[in-house]
Amino acid sequence: MDAFEAIRTILAVRSYQDTPVPEEVVRRIIEAARLTASSINLQPWHFVVVEEKETLRQLGRMAKTGPYIADAALAVVVAIEKDNRFGVSDASRAIQDMMLTAWDDGVGSNWVGFGGLDAASRLLGIPAGMEVLAIIPFGYPIEAIGRGIKKRKPLNEVVSRERYGQSFD
Repeated sequence: MDAFEAIRTILAVRSYQDTPVPEEVVRRIIEAARLTASSINLQPWHFVVVEEKETLRQLGRMAKTGPYIADAALAVVVAIEKDNRFGVSDASRAIQDMMLTAWDDGVGSNWVGFGGLDAASRLLGIPAGMEVLAIIPFGYPIEAIGRGIKKRKPLNEVVSRERYGQSFD
């Protein structure tokens, strides 16, 4: 699918089939993260691919908003350099690129956490100069989901032309 179609249709997936994601798809997802644009090309990130079921279960217990990580085929733990002011924005872009790439292959995902994942850092041996920004579980959706059916505010509520509050239309 093209980029706009992926953006238009992607939805959060929190229930996964017990089906592995093929290695070539996993590599495409990770490659999408690695190739993401980065401020001053500093690439202040590191990605840990987790596929071991016990580790996924532990991550699911550690992330208050993501117990369903335990049921995913894999998760990518995204760590950023603590002292890099571009870390959050650069890694966020990489997360979105991974999610869209996965969606193109029929693999669902969702963003779990936003910092506060020190236990995950310890579990995965992430060095002290880095912190876990998020955990992204991936897997095939357990049920067909309505691609593109989103509840979004109307365009004119979130977009202005030239000055805030001026109609976009």
